[in-house]
Amino acid sequence: MALGTLFAVTLAVCALAFWNLTFALVLLAGAAAGLANALLSMHGNERLLDGRNVAVFVLSSFLRVCVFGIVPVALAVRTPSLWIPLWYFAGFFTPLGLFGLLLRRADTRK
Repeated sequence: MALGTLFAVTLAVCALAFWNLTFALVLLAGAAAGLANALLSMHGNERLLDGRNVAVFVLSSFLRVCVFGIVPVALAVRTPSLWIPLWYFAGFFTPLGLFGLLLRRADTRK
């Protein structure tokens, strides 16, 4: 998932950089945040399944949503454009989309 995301986003960033470098960097930041969020979510889910405290899981999930949700706002304030959140969230949800495609392909093989 991580390598596929890096490959897909690298291609998109290279193409987007010719049009607007700021949007390309925001897309890259969104993909990095999306990968970090996916890995932190996986780690939190594994700890929850190991029998850890549910309250700690909920708190960590809330903090993760707050941290990754404030990034596009901070980027949009720095560069006032309505397109900044779009490119950020396109990169942010790329790992989730690729995971869904890989999961569907793995499910059809069985």
